[in-house]
Amino acid sequence: MKKKVNIITLGCSKNLVDSEVLMGQLQNNYSISHDSDEDADVIVINTCGFIHDAKEESIDTILRAVNLKKEGFAEKVIVTGCLSERYKKELTNEIEGVDGFFGVNDLPDILKSLGTDYKKELVGERVLTTPQHYAYVKISEGCNRNCSFCAIPLIRGKHISKPKEEIIHEVKLLAGKGVKEVILIAQDLTWYGIDIYNKRELPDLIEKISEIKGIEWIRLHYTYPANFPVGLLKVMRDNPKVCSYMDMPLQHISSKILRSMKRGLGGEKTEALIEKIKLEVPGIALRSTLIVGYPGETEEDFMALYDFVKRTKFERLGVFTYSPEEDTHADTLVDDVPDEVKDDRRDRIMMLQQEISYELNKALVGKTLKVLIDRSEGENFVGRTEFDSPEVDNEVVVSSKRNDITIGEFYDVEITSSDFFDLMGEVK
Repeated sequence: MKKKVNIITLGCSKNLVDSEVLMGQLQNNYSISHDSDEDADVIVINTCGFIHDAKEESIDTILRAVNLKKEGFAEKVIVTGCLSERYKKELTNEIEGVDGFFGVNDLPDILKSLGTDYKKELVGERVLTTPQHYAYVKISEGCNRNCSFCAIPLIRGKHISKPKEEIIHEVKLLAGKGVKEVILIAQDLTWYGIDIYNKRELPDLIEKISEIKGIEWIRLHYTYPANFPVGLLKVMRDNPKVCSYMDMPLQHISSKILRSMKRGLGGEKTEALIEKIKLEVPGIALRSTLIVGYPGETEEDFMALYDFVKRTKFERLGVFTYSPEEDTHADTLVDDVPDEVKDDRRDRIMMLQQEISYELNKALVGKTLKVLIDRSEGENFVGRTEFDSPEVDNEVVVSSKRNDITIGEFYDVEITSSDFFDLMGEVK
């Protein structure tokens, strides 16, 4: 019998893709599971090291796996990912019982530690951990931005674009498995192509992906506001396969805070960009994330951010409280906003966003929307519109009155009611 490998993925969708690639390389030699509670001969933990809470979760997960090994329920524990990349020496010194710590680009070494070799012929092959009808596609690695609060360039290195041919090959393989929606991910999608084609090539890449048979939705995560390639908007407007959805982390609107964050774009130009995006792509759903409590953020700075959210009416929004990251520029600043103030500011904006979301949802009642069914839940089905990404955004609860609804298929759904974040409807 093949030995069992359980791969545990922590953190973002980029980590998830790395785990899926590892699983693709291992599947011929091992019995593979993902985030399983069952016993396994080998436990591989793909860690996150981005913020304090994620680091703690990663360390707790490693310690639990080591205990399972001590108790005889596993033979090996392998640690990889961002935390291992950044703190390999410290982890090696402080945690006993791990059989190997590996960084984010050490796939061949991980395979070798498990008694197998990296197979170039499997490039593009993955074992999907998502439902079979959608998949994340990583088009680049690393980041060339210098945001003061972010440790990603320290962990993942400089931006490296993946060649178009390789991406197209991967998407064709995914489409052959039944994937209908591809979610393009990178630390900064807009930088794609500069390093290998000497120009921004995201619009051309999207057009080529849209020609692949079986792909019906193309979704964009994440775009950067500074030096935004406005040519991308034409593709989003004119290509029916590109979702009217954009995830653009803005972080703040106070020009003083944005300068300190080294974001490369002030508040006025940020607002002008948002207006242009909405003008060029009518009906687009904008998702953003914000940071409150950044060093030096006054109540005046916060209220500017609050009023910006109130004016802009983001369709989707997440808010994080600032926490210092070692070796970043912001870590040299005085973390002068008390934790209780940070929490209060986050809660105030999220309460505002809840009201905005409720009003936007109410306006959709009576309309018919195209919905991709993700799963069944109780007596109903749950799906998403083109304005929603999996797991982080709103959902549509679809009545199961009809007995011919299939997971992974698209349906026209009439919206019958709504709440703060989700919609309810029936297939027409």
